[in-house]
Amino acid sequence: MPSQKPRINIVLDDFLYQNVRLLAEKDNISLSAKVRDLLKEALEIQEDIALSGFAEERKKSWDDSKALTHDDVWS
Repeated sequence: MPSQKPRINIVLDDFLYQNVRLLAEKDNISLSAKVRDLLKEALEIQEDIALSGFAEERKKSWDDSKALTHDDVWS
């Protein structure tokens, strides 16, 4: 039965294709599954980079004198 999931066609140069193929063989999974896993990992890395930038901006405006203590919050 054909998959109903969205598909993407991509064109790879030989070097990239061979590297993905070797990784897929090493993990004993299909090429499409390996590309899917690598794409998920890349998206997670991009999300981490964006959240890190957000955290750095918030850190610049942090003021210890305005921070609540544990007791302030939980009492």
